[in-house]
Amino acid sequence: MAPAIKYTKLFINNEWVDARSGKTFETCTPHDGTVTARIAEGDKADIDLAVSAAKAAFHRNSEWRLLDASARGRLLNKFADLIQRDTQYLAELESYDNGMLIGFAMRNVAMAENLARYNAGLADKIQGDTIPADGEVFSYTLKQPVGVCGLILPWNVPILMFAAKVTTALAAGCTVVVKPAEQSPLTALALAALLNEAGFPPGVVNVVPGFGPGAGSSLTHHPDVAKISFTGSVEVGKLIQRTAGEVNLKRVSLELGGKNPLVIMNDADLELAVRTAANGVFANQGQICLAASRLYVQSGIYDQFVQKAVDFAKNIKIGNPSDPTSRHGPQIDLEMMTKVLGYIEIGKQEGAKLMTGGDCVGDKGFYIQPAVFINVTDDMTIAKEEIFGPVQCILKFDTLEDVIDRANNTNYGLVAGIFTSNINTALQFSKHVQAGTIWVNNWLVYNVQVPFGGFKDSGLGREKGMDCVNAYLEVKTVTVAQPKKL
Repeated sequence: MAPAIKYTKLFINNEWVDARSGKTFETCTPHDGTVTARIAEGDKADIDLAVSAAKAAFHRNSEWRLLDASARGRLLNKFADLIQRDTQYLAELESYDNGMLIGFAMRNVAMAENLARYNAGLADKIQGDTIPADGEVFSYTLKQPVGVCGLILPWNVPILMFAAKVTTALAAGCTVVVKPAEQSPLTALALAALLNEAGFPPGVVNVVPGFGPGAGSSLTHHPDVAKISFTGSVEVGKLIQRTAGEVNLKRVSLELGGKNPLVIMNDADLELAVRTAANGVFANQGQICLAASRLYVQSGIYDQFVQKAVDFAKNIKIGNPSDPTSRHGPQIDLEMMTKVLGYIEIGKQEGAKLMTGGDCVGDKGFYIQPAVFINVTDDMTIAKEEIFGPVQCILKFDTLEDVIDRANNTNYGLVAGIFTSNINTALQFSKHVQAGTIWVNNWLVYNVQVPFGGFKDSGLGREKGMDCVNAYLEVKTVTVAQPKKL
């Protein structure tokens, strides 16, 4: 049974409102492509209203700004309590709207709760410094919220990214306008309702669904928006960075794509490596920026690894994401399915050998069999471009020195990993590979306490961890003259 869809309007100033234009757009379930709801379509007029509400809520004498920092933390903990209360509903809604497996959705909701609690704990620990400046002066710094923040969410993990961005900004004392992805807007609206129930003052959080050229562009260009945080494609991220300085000098945080190398050494635990590598690239149907999309296997175990990897992929159960026994669900929509199938064809045309999968499944929905390619070389399109689908590319290497250079030969630098029983090998790999996160004998370990972000074209800034609030703060220096004598 489909979950109830309770919220389809814009959330502005703690009120549910229609778009000023009266427009709506369809959202569909990836399981069978049927329309699930019509959502109010925000554009410039609605973004203007939302930013105005956020700006008023950020005024120095507003209810929000006059709250103690500890009170912000209590509100965030109340929000976390409500997420916990509604875990089942939120996970079912995410799965229905996004195509995410219900088990994966449950884990994402749990992570969202953890993020809210972690950031709640940071709210009253934002501290400046006293500075022994030269002369008869007393100098200190204040860390203050940057202002109104535009938060643009991706379609692949909406609940997780809403929690990561919104609760961090709120812990810092900012106000926000959230633009969810048009492919999966439902859970952002449901979370807005929980923030309202938790007691956040009007205007602190606003959610405006819509499309990039309307709502998204208006948000990134708005003169009263002080910061943009975006998770999505490199192409859009670069566009946001360029436009951020056109009207005012917006602060920008970008979490973009990855073409992530996972290296399997001859001395690895083979069974563990096979399972982890498969889960690393097929999780969420490959629709995660953290996907292990370049799998380098050392020559001594290459043939054995390939056979086990192919067997594993063949036995992944494909089915309705709401079925707890399913292990592989649909792509987000027809456009994404077509794009992934196109990459699979390119892989075959360029000489990679498709060992299993790669075909559509069924006559409805957007399902693709998990695909495994071998004989992949670094110059092939499937080894260079982010596919964002269930395509495992296995490449052979001989030495650690060689594979480090090959791993770094990309404009991406989000995550990387290695499986080995030699700690020196792991340390050398971790030191020299250009990526924001290195996993050793694991993959997709995503804890709220550790910073996350990328090198090179994979992004700017970090989310999670103790320093995550710094991206939403300005540092102000205060110097007070002191008399030489008492």
